[in-house]
Amino acid sequence: MFVVTRFRVGPAETDRFRSEAYEALAALAARPGYVEGRLGRNVDDPELWSITTTWANVGSYRRALSAYDVKVTAVPLLSRALDEPTAYETVPPGGVPNEPRAREPG
Repeated sequence: MFVVTRFRVGPAETDRFRSEAYEALAALAARPGYVEGRLGRNVDDPELWSITTTWANVGSYRRALSAYDVKVTAVPLLSRALDEPTAYETVPPGGVPNEPRAREPG
């Protein structure tokens, strides 16, 4: 599964935001189930940024958000994100999106 979190960041906040975003990514990367993450800036709207992370499963992502170091480092930044859904499940070719089923533990 992957998570796309978008932010609106003014020019005066860019340097601080980038620093906090990389600290948040480092905290998330230390959690079990983390696969990869990146910080991106929109090519057409330079005030629109995103943090994208990939996780082994939704349980790993949710447990990561509960970890103390993530609560201290990443959650304050993530709380400033645009108010929209962020978690997505990967849909393989021929797969059924949002299939109603129990999620994998782990």
